[in-house]
Amino acid sequence: MQELLEVLRREAVHFGPELARTAYARGLAVTLKDGATRPIPVTATPVILDAAEIRRRATLSAHLASATLKVTRTVLASERRELLLGGLSPLERTFTERTFANVKRLATTRVDYFVDTRPRALEVNATIPAMQGYSDIAARTFIEGVARHVRYPEEKLPALLAANGSNARALYDALLDGFAAERDGRQPRTLALLCRRHDAQLSEQRYLCERFREFGVDADVVHPDEVSGEEHFEVRGKRYELVYRHLFTRRLEETPAPWVEDFFSTVPGRKAVLLNPPVSPVEVKTTFALVSRALTDAAFAASAGLTPEELEAIRASVPWTRPFRHGPEQGPGGEPVADLVARVIAEPARFVLKRAWDYGGRAVYLGRSVGTPAFEERSRAAYGDVLSWAELCERAAGDTRGGGFVVQEVVESPPEEHLLCEERGLTSLRLHVDYSAYASVGLERQPAWGGVCRGSTSEIVNIVGGGGVLPLITTEVAQALLDAWRARELPAMDTFGKG
Repeated sequence: MQELLEVLRREAVHFGPELARTAYARGLAVTLKDGATRPIPVTATPVILDAAEIRRRATLSAHLASATLKVTRTVLASERRELLLGGLSPLERTFTERTFANVKRLATTRVDYFVDTRPRALEVNATIPAMQGYSDIAARTFIEGVARHVRYPEEKLPALLAANGSNARALYDALLDGFAAERDGRQPRTLALLCRRHDAQLSEQRYLCERFREFGVDADVVHPDEVSGEEHFEVRGKRYELVYRHLFTRRLEETPAPWVEDFFSTVPGRKAVLLNPPVSPVEVKTTFALVSRALTDAAFAASAGLTPEELEAIRASVPWTRPFRHGPEQGPGGEPVADLVARVIAEPARFVLKRAWDYGGRAVYLGRSVGTPAFEERSRAAYGDVLSWAELCERAAGDTRGGGFVVQEVVESPPEEHLLCEERGLTSLRLHVDYSAYASVGLERQPAWGGVCRGSTSEIVNIVGGGGVLPLITTEVAQALLDAWRARELPAMDTFGKG
């Protein structure tokens, strides 16, 4: 598809600014604390994958998410439970101790990858595995804009969009299947998308709400301070049977909402079905480290009930990851290591440190980035000073906040040339691109999940903290757009030839 990418780079000046305007109008934006919004840039250069590869990555993510849930459940039921509980906030811990044993399904999860020679999983998200809406906005707006520019037949455009798939539709199907599993096969009449006021991804929630209404359910975006009801989940007198949670539990400690806290304390939900229920330990990075270690601990893997397919998914995609502590450990190549911290200090270019329970990439330290402004800013924010790699490692090894740190072998993510679209114009940038794939756990069938791609000038990719969204399109869709471009150009070439 190199030919299409070359065409897009040449022609983006004609469709790029409108692509950015339309995507922003549809909700590709970050909401600020004062309620204002900031556009998230979108690229004119998409990520193109065969539909079969997109499905393969979704299946891979389903195995990894299932394995992570099993490992979480096993550790919480053991004498090692403090490994996971110790990093949680008080409310997160309370919910975990009350409800986790009853968690049977996760309607939506997201596994984030860097792709070198193959997808390499970096973490599993289950609290706010967002961007289903962002990904659809980027892909839909790109396909529509380019299709019209290359004069693709307008009457065929709906079929082209359908061929590319929809994560919003997959999320909708997952939520309805999860509801049916808890309510004897029934379908919900009403659905609440629960999030904070001025949530950073509020525009995405509103987009999803609109799409859910189109799909056939009465949906609304609601906020914790609006909810009440003696027997039902109600907002302004309206009852909701299904609640999609886009809310970190710890936010309820910052802005208490006693009714919602009580609602989260019962799984399965009595007043309404809650998906996903609070499952903070699933995405604690210590859990991910234990998933990685399961490859070398057959007894633990067996006790967690990991299947051959799950173990193969871990082997194929999970980089070596371990809790970061002083003491002996098995290294990335299976070799014995006398002291893990000393080994990591000695090879900064090979490793990255991550706080076990944090989000947004705020406490991620790449050894090879020592001396850069980004590394120094993170070091200063965490420890009040600019530390050397050795000093940072020693501090991190003894830092128990947020469950301490994990160490992970670095996955190479060489930057790629992309064309970033904003209303004011186009910018050519070298971006580090990740790939995130969605999956469900515990449903009778997997919805038709796809993925989402983010790009950033930094190796630590985070959509709220900066960067943009790259449209993910299938090879089939890309070929249709290229064929339309060739057909458009052919008459001009014929005319030139006759001149």
